[in-house]
Amino acid sequence: MEFWSDAERHLVRYSGAGQFVPEIIERAEGSFVHTADGRRLLDFTSGQMSAILGHSHPAVVATVQRQVATLDHLFSGMLSRPVVELARRLAESLPEPLSKVLLLTTGAESNEAAIRMAKLVTGGHEIVSFARSWHGMTQAAANATYSSGRKGYGPAAPGNFAIPTPNAYRPDFTDANGELDWRKQLDFSFDLFDAQSVGSLAACIVEPILSSGGVLDLPPGYLAALRDKCHERGGLLILDEAQTGLCRTGDWYAFQRDGVTPDILTLSKTLGAGLPLAAVVTTPEIEQTAHDRGFLFFTTHVSDPLVAAVGNTVLDVLQAERLDDRATELGAYLRKGLTALGENHAVIGDVRGRGLLVGLELVLDRETKEPSDELGAAVTRRCLELGLHMNVVQLPGMGGVFRIAPSLTSSIAELDLGLEILDQAIGDVSPRFRPPR
Repeated sequence: MEFWSDAERHLVRYSGAGQFVPEIIERAEGSFVHTADGRRLLDFTSGQMSAILGHSHPAVVATVQRQVATLDHLFSGMLSRPVVELARRLAESLPEPLSKVLLLTTGAESNEAAIRMAKLVTGGHEIVSFARSWHGMTQAAANATYSSGRKGYGPAAPGNFAIPTPNAYRPDFTDANGELDWRKQLDFSFDLFDAQSVGSLAACIVEPILSSGGVLDLPPGYLAALRDKCHERGGLLILDEAQTGLCRTGDWYAFQRDGVTPDILTLSKTLGAGLPLAAVVTTPEIEQTAHDRGFLFFTTHVSDPLVAAVGNTVLDVLQAERLDDRATELGAYLRKGLTALGENHAVIGDVRGRGLLVGLELVLDRETKEPSDELGAAVTRRCLELGLHMNVVQLPGMGGVFRIAPSLTSSIAELDLGLEILDQAIGDVSPRFRPPR
């Protein structure tokens, strides 16, 4: 077919070992994407975990049509009403003292700006992040990313440190009951950091729920303890809520569960609901210090009015439709359904997450928790054949972990359809992976 031959001839393959989904997508609407050959695929990933209002939401479409016809892009030093309005509304949605906003395009870019700001304000250069982290593919963000993509690109910047990721399903530090002892793990992490540090910590950057790391939710209490260890060493706490921000977890922001306010917050994905919009939010004190020291992050699309207008529309819909409550309700329903599937399929090892960000880990054996990349990949392929698009995370020591993140506007019927297809796909595939008796 000419399309695929052109794709093979002209496109750079950018997803590592992964391949493009073997479907030509013509359009998308709500919870579904439609292919060139007339198939309808239920999208259980919200695009790239971003389309929290579903695809082509009428309010977003109307905003884009109106805004692109009046004010789309400006010189980066100019301001427009949508930009200032979105900054104000984001500040109003957050606890004090988070009130200063920088509007950018992608999650990597917002993390880049946050790390750059933290280094300038603290005078330090060391960055701590999780060993299963994903913060982006630009320089500082990539240096703080450990889940993949590090080999073959030469040395990373000095001063980047990985610490163990708390994983309750596969604990490395355990208490007397065999459960994850995250306090012991965290103490060990910073003992190891202190042994290597030159005393120049700028920031710890973490996700409240590591999505690309296998949908690993930080245990209650962990975030506060991490903040304290970071502050004790003169560093700032940066929270990357690219996937967890704006109602996805049932709270407006995932950090609210823990009552921990970060020094710098980064947002992306969900803020634009599928369009390229990101934000850095910090305190007046940090912003003033950064400004006094000449903070520079001047980009082509900083403070662009078109996507800022979309961001305001996203906030309108989230508030009007109370989608934080909706995410809580749908998330509970989805987890109940996935747990029920676990009663029928021995390859389902764990169901975890919050709200409508749910992880489903597949294993060959529940007792040994033996992982299998092939099992996760095979279920993914079968789901696609049956009309469900899924995303599987495959990392060393973990087999297939499905990141299930439907739109917050999904219906119960759509969740039921996804559960039905997943049930059939696992049933069709798993007999080939049964361990020998």
